[in-house]
Amino acid sequence: MPAMNEEKTISDVVSSVVKCGYNIIVVDDASSDLTAQKAKAAGAIVLSNIQNLGAWKATQSGLRYAQKLGFELVVTMDADGQHEANDIHLLIEAYDKGADVVIGNCTSRGSTGRHIAWKFFKFFNALKVNDITSGFRLYNKEALTCLVSREATMFEYQCIGVLIMLRNMKLNIIETSVPMKEREIGVSRIFHSWVAVGYYLLYSGILSISKAFPTNKSKYITRITRLKGID
Repeated sequence: MPAMNEEKTISDVVSSVVKCGYNIIVVDDASSDLTAQKAKAAGAIVLSNIQNLGAWKATQSGLRYAQKLGFELVVTMDADGQHEANDIHLLIEAYDKGADVVIGNCTSRGSTGRHIAWKFFKFFNALKVNDITSGFRLYNKEALTCLVSREATMFEYQCIGVLIMLRNMKLNIIETSVPMKEREIGVSRIFHSWVAVGYYLLYSGILSISKAFPTNKSKYITRITRLKGID
């Protein structure tokens, strides 16, 4: 769980996960408030970045630590309270049907502009994922090995680039419907200003178009075989 300046919600979110019997790792992304202290007091393992890395790289830090601890199944979720710990079982149930990656799908959220952007990106990158920005995801051991790699560090966001990488690694990605709450406190790290929105759209658009026509797919199969040996 990546978190930056989420002191108003982090205690309740962490406590709800702990009550469900799960271990939880919070990556405090250089918060200027009491996020780290409150997360630790609520029962989380807390990793604190000395400088802000952004939501995806903070998430990747948590994934790497989870792998180091020996976890073979990892769920990511946001710290703002929009994802419910009680819904983690929905991801697990979908995983048990034979997936490598499960995405909590809630396409009813978001503005009309966001949905138009999703359709635009999907037209080029051919991702068979409806909710590409959902941070409520489950990854198995194979997906985890892929996402802790140096190649995955190059991405700015967890959505298009990460999903394309997982797809090209021949991993099975499925979606399952979950309820999500609207953020009530704070602002989105991606959509907090028009400048940030513009950068996200430009970055994601270029990435989608560049991946519209994958070249030699066999290289991805070779690469994931190599990545399985990463410590």
